[in-house]
Amino acid sequence: MTAVILDGKALSEKIIAEVAEKVKRQKSPIGLAVIMIGNDPASDIYVRKKEEACKRTGIRSRTIRLPETTTQKEIIEVIDSLNADDSVTGMIVQLPLPKHFYVPDVIREIDPKKDVDGFHAYNLGKMFLSKEFEHLPPATPAGIIRLLDEYGINVEGMNAVVVGHSNIVGKPISVMLLNRNATVTTCHIYTKNLAEHTKKADLLIVAVGKPKLITRDMVKKGAIVIDVGTNRMPDGKLVGDVDFENVSKITSFITPVPGGIGPMTVAKLIENTLRAKERQEETP
Repeated sequence: MTAVILDGKALSEKIIAEVAEKVKRQKSPIGLAVIMIGNDPASDIYVRKKEEACKRTGIRSRTIRLPETTTQKEIIEVIDSLNADDSVTGMIVQLPLPKHFYVPDVIREIDPKKDVDGFHAYNLGKMFLSKEFEHLPPATPAGIIRLLDEYGINVEGMNAVVVGHSNIVGKPISVMLLNRNATVTTCHIYTKNLAEHTKKADLLIVAVGKPKLITRDMVKKGAIVIDVGTNRMPDGKLVGDVDFENVSKITSFITPVPGGIGPMTVAKLIENTLRAKERQEETP
């Protein structure tokens, strides 16, 4: 069996081009502000990719870099000032934050209408209602769904297994799959006998950050595998949470790392930035 590679890079280019065309038709500018605290190398790369995508689409980009010594009170003051700034139509606090921050309180401070990361409780809560209310969904789960749609993969009735239960990927993608009538099992660090679950999956999504956690013997023949993990090895090579070389030999569809979900995350974030502006104009 030769797996079809789910090409997130090609689709992300298509989405960026579509957003650029729509931005041209906007009557007023779209502005994205990114708050970054400290010097996390992975976050720095991601922020630069966001800046590049903004430049390509005509979205005004502003990055606010704060030292790691920034206090909770100080970051909330910055968020409040951006909430009040009409030139900022979308806002992100780059995660992870240093350990002295209480992340829920930081995210809660963001105006839900400007929350293009989709992490505010208001936007997450809307997702639970139905897919029609996924107005500003978290970018990575939204990217997964869009990639499946692009390849004509209908998850209705599938046994879907999600490995990882973070608020950023695992939980929201589980909800989005339920919204599309998949039967969802969500696994995590405390799950007993992980392979017992993964071997039953028609659709397997892995987002834990452990290189090659999922091996060939843990995957059902013909399964669809979405690898969200991005792990840099000592030799500098990027690998996912799935042993791609061996698992791809038995799957029907699989995402590569790099070139799979990573580019989709950036593209959907930029699409969310446009969508936030459009919704602000609809409901001022």
